[in-house]
Amino acid sequence: MIKYYTRACNFYYGKISKEKIKKKACLPLNGNKLISFDSIEILTRKSKKKINIKDIKKLPLKLKKKVLNDLNKITKVKKLSKIKSKNFPLLMGILNATPDSFSDGGKYLKSISAYKKIKKLSKDGADIIDIGGESTRPNSDTVDKLIEWKRIKSKLKYAKRNKTIISLDTRKSFILKKSLPFKINLLNDVSGLNHDNEMISVLKLSKIPFVLHHMQGTPKTMQKNPKYKNIILDIYDFFEKKLEYIRANQIHHNNIILDPGIGFGKNLKHNITILNQISIFHSLGFPVMLGLSKKRFIKELSGKNDSKDRIGGTASSCIYAILQGVQILRVHDVNEIQQSMKVFKKLIFKK
Repeated sequence: MIKYYTRACNFYYGKISKEKIKKKACLPLNGNKLISFDSIEILTRKSKKKINIKDIKKLPLKLKKKVLNDLNKITKVKKLSKIKSKNFPLLMGILNATPDSFSDGGKYLKSISAYKKIKKLSKDGADIIDIGGESTRPNSDTVDKLIEWKRIKSKLKYAKRNKTIISLDTRKSFILKKSLPFKINLLNDVSGLNHDNEMISVLKLSKIPFVLHHMQGTPKTMQKNPKYKNIILDIYDFFEKKLEYIRANQIHHNNIILDPGIGFGKNLKHNITILNQISIFHSLGFPVMLGLSKKRFIKELSGKNDSKDRIGGTASSCIYAILQGVQILRVHDVNEIQQSMKVFKKLIFKK
């Protein structure tokens, strides 16, 4: 049986987008009238075909039903539970309380420096702050759960005292359980719930929102010649199967965010393909998040113009993601990305 996938494409922005929606020439992406599309790409494992939304009615009945169902998910508003910000996209600031994270290892291990960073991230406009005590950079080892908890405990307490929306970056159910009294808002498990079999039980009992993240392998092995049959459709199928698993475990809320995992078991070609076709994941019906900040693909693309901070490459790839409706961006340099987004949105989303 042939499986079909639907990807929104051919986007319009700002005033033009609103006008086209009014004339019913376009459909809004994620309910946002400032971004719309007039075409879709229908994909299988062996083919792809681009058609205008006006021609959907000409499709065979079974395929038309599938496409219309996907379009309903693509066009609906995707709300993020307990996050009241109306910003688009939301910015998730990063606090790595680790000695060995790839870009800022050791900087925020001590509580005083971490508190200052949390304050700065909030002041700069972070809607969410992602706090983690275990590096998941390529070739990293698993950290003992007690060491991980010791690294983040005081930071979680400080962040919650300052009324911060907290994302907990961990693969371990022990850490999630210990963190629940701090009333964290979101779990960000980069293993896609694969590292710890107990995680799903804690999520069921706590009913906490979470990020469903894709990673091939483990941090120790993920960059050792990663391979896919079709990077986009393989990740899509992974999300579908995981969502079925989540529902089978009696988690019925929709407070789930999808992250295809740039750099987590992907080479340069894989990462670029994901960025180019990221809009396919809107048809799963959940908000999409991307972690692009300072990633290796920026170095590989920029060559001799690479820099330690990679702010330019981060900003440009974030803007590209905005153009395809990505709702959350996970970044280190919140102020600089906020600045680039404000200028960009004034230019392209002008009313």
